[in-house]
Amino acid sequence: MISLSNKSPLASVNEDEIDLEDIIHTSDETVVELNRLCGEPFQMLENWLSSPATPTKQQTIYRQHNRIPFFPSEDSKLRATSLNIRRGGNCPNSLQVLEQLVGDRDALQLHLVSPLPDASSSAARRVVSSFGPQSKIDFSRCLYREGSTETASSYILRSQETGSRTVVNYNDLSEMTEDEFGNIARSFEAGEETWWHFEGRIPDTVQSCIRLLRNVLPNANISVEIEKPGREGLPQLASEVDVVFYSRSWAESRGHKTPEDCLKDEEHRKASLALCTWGAEGAAGLSRSSGETVRCRWPAQAQAQDVYGGGISVVDAVGAGDTFIAGMLYGLICHPGDWSTGRKLGFAVQLATLKVQREGFDGLGADMLKTADWRRLNA
Repeated sequence: MISLSNKSPLASVNEDEIDLEDIIHTSDETVVELNRLCGEPFQMLENWLSSPATPTKQQTIYRQHNRIPFFPSEDSKLRATSLNIRRGGNCPNSLQVLEQLVGDRDALQLHLVSPLPDASSSAARRVVSSFGPQSKIDFSRCLYREGSTETASSYILRSQETGSRTVVNYNDLSEMTEDEFGNIARSFEAGEETWWHFEGRIPDTVQSCIRLLRNVLPNANISVEIEKPGREGLPQLASEVDVVFYSRSWAESRGHKTPEDCLKDEEHRKASLALCTWGAEGAAGLSRSSGETVRCRWPAQAQAQDVYGGGISVVDAVGAGDTFIAGMLYGLICHPGDWSTGRKLGFAVQLATLKVQREGFDGLGADMLKTADWRRLNA
């Protein structure tokens, strides 16, 4: 869950199911290499978020990815050819990028709200330190589970022989309860203008939290990510919030051929803005105030192969969707009136395009704000 406000927190809280994009864990016995093209380039953030105070609900996890020549037989030994270990969690990734974009804006405070291991554990310290020594993200609303010593983790074996990925997930942390969420929500001032983004991983719980927010923080803006095909309760969540993020995989599972079709046909009657990502083909947005649908590719009018082929080399697509979310949050929160929907969408798509051309997220915000292409778009 993420939350932002004027002097607001941005927070991340996790749910019970672990996703491949979410996890990394270190182990002396396991070697891991991240899948560079794991899932949709613009797979959506699986968290909750909130602004002027922005909390997020998402699991903070470590992911360890081993590249191996072939899948080993049982009770055998095999040397991995490469290893990559990274802190995961869609919301923490988005926080990392968003912090780079907002910089020193005094009016905004970012918070992470997430179940973590015991505060004294090396695993908890590793999560906090992963944001860097200069980070101003507030971790005081994290739920430190006494006695727990490990973060949620994923061990991934990728076979060079077949391209298969075998994943073993581990999570010993209890999930945040509705009561715990209520305590966090009530820690903000009732009159604060906040923005909360929910992952939609556990729809029943998310729906309860949304309704609680409407009562406790009546000025809150709420968004939700609708991502996993077949998950019951997601359409109902979309009808409860102010901003909806649909994924391509979910849209296609519902029979939609384009992001515009998804935005037109799905029910989101309360939403002032609905968005649908479409992988290498960018994203689309539907504004309720104008009734217009905006489609953005990058570069303008580019074909998919130009965006992720042609002149652009894909280095690391993991976290591109988290980056897109960070870009949209930046536009919605920091430029609510002076940027059009198309400008916000273009910013988020270009930001994600820059992300896939590098490992991780370091320096992404600064590079985006100074990029020549973005300056031309703003001219």
